[in-house]
Amino acid sequence: MQVRAKKRLGQHFLTDRNLALRIVNLLEADGKGQIIEIGPGTGVLSGYLMDRFGSRFHLIEVDLESVEYLKENLPDLAPRIYAVDFLKFDLSENFKDDLFIIGNFPYNISSQILFRVLLYRNQVKEVVGMFQREVARRITSGPGSKEYGILSVLLGAFYEMSYHFTVSENVFSPPPKVKSAVIRLERNTLEKLPCDEELFFRVVKMSFNQRRKTLRNSLSSIIMPENRQTELLSYRPEQLSVEGFFELTSFIESQRG
Repeated sequence: MQVRAKKRLGQHFLTDRNLALRIVNLLEADGKGQIIEIGPGTGVLSGYLMDRFGSRFHLIEVDLESVEYLKENLPDLAPRIYAVDFLKFDLSENFKDDLFIIGNFPYNISSQILFRVLLYRNQVKEVVGMFQREVARRITSGPGSKEYGILSVLLGAFYEMSYHFTVSENVFSPPPKVKSAVIRLERNTLEKLPCDEELFFRVVKMSFNQRRKTLRNSLSSIIMPENRQTELLSYRPEQLSVEGFFELTSFIESQRG
C-alpha cells in the first residue's frame, strides 16, 4: 500500500535514506530509557531506529493510513505503535523511564510538540527533530537576535540546544515550500529553576507577546508602578538572556512579598 501525504497533517515524507541515517545518528540516547519517534509517516527513520534500539523503540502516529503501512512493512514494530495524537498523549502515564524523542516533525504542530516536551521536561532527556528552518533558528537563537523568542528562552532554561544542518526541500515527498533544519536538545542539569517556575513562564510569554516594547511596558500589569525603576525593565525581551529572565522573575516575585 502507499501512504498519501495529507496537507491537514503537515506531512512531508523524507525520502533520502542517507540523510535519515545521519539524523538517527545524532540521537545519543544514553542510558536505559525509551526512544519515541513522533510522526514516522512511511518509516524512513523507523527502520534505522528499530535496528539500533530494538524493543526500546516506540512510535506515535495519528495518521491511520501510516499506521497500517508501518504494521505491514515493519511488523516487528506493530506492538509498539501508538495510533494517537501526540499532543493529547500522556507520556508519564504510558512511560515510566527517561525518554528520548526523535522525528521529522509535522511543521504545523512542531512548536506545540516542543511545548509538550517542556511539560514533560523532567522525563524527556533528549530531542532530535526536523523543523522548518525558520522555526529551528528561532529555537536555537540567542539574545540579541530577531529570531530569539518564547521557545528560545523556555527551552533554553532546561535544555542545551544546537542547530546541526540545513535540509533541502528536494529530499521530501511532496517537497515543502521552505527549507528545513535538524536540531538537537539535551536536558541540562538544572532540576529546579532559581525562581518561581509558573511566574517565569508567564513573564517570558508576556514579554515576547509585546516584543517591540520595553519590559517596563509589556509587564506593567504585573509590576507595581513604584517597582518599575530596576534597570532590567529598560530592556526589550530579545536583549535579555535566560539568566536575565530568571533574575527578572525573582525581582517580580520579591516585590509581591
